[in-house]
Amino acid sequence: MNYNIRGENLEITDALRDYVEKKVSKLERYFDTAPTADVYVKMQVLNIDQSIEVTIPMSQLLLRAEETHTDMYAAIDQVVEKLERQIRKHKTRVNRKFRQQNGEAKQTFRDNIEELNDVNFDEDTGIEENEDSIDIVRTKRFDLKPMDAEEAVLQMDMLGHNFFVFSDDVNGDTRVVYKRKDGRYGLIEPES
Repeated sequence: MNYNIRGENLEITDALRDYVEKKVSKLERYFDTAPTADVYVKMQVLNIDQSIEVTIPMSQLLLRAEETHTDMYAAIDQVVEKLERQIRKHKTRVNRKFRQQNGEAKQTFRDNIEELNDVNFDEDTGIEENEDSIDIVRTKRFDLKPMDAEEAVLQMDMLGHNFFVFSDDVNGDTRVVYKRKDGRYGLIEPES
């Protein structure tokens, strides 16, 4: 893995860099071959809180987690735990998908890593129950009105939502505006 570690309001010491690399490199044990991915780490100090954000884009999976704590080393530990949970969850979904299709799973993940702890089997039915399973409880359908991003932000604020889906008035692509934690806005658009 190639590490790109940067700090905001914080000097990245050799000790911090080594600790991040040591902890994040432990994620390699979940894969058959060590992924050749870039690891983007952003560390910052916000008043008394210290924040870390880790993004690992891979071909079939995007790992991203952030954590805030008063101690940077504790934040690093917690963010790595989040990334491990994401990998285990993804592995369980991939394995379940291939089991349902009666096919062989692509050997992306190691076979000897423990499954998620929160996956249980109902003894009566033999069906797997997962406490973290995705449960879609409502579906909404609506017409995407053509507009620009500024108008979409106004619509979103008017509705009191933190995201808004719209159709771009120039080329008709579906886009999403969203409100960020810092109070500013973001735009998600498809790649050309």
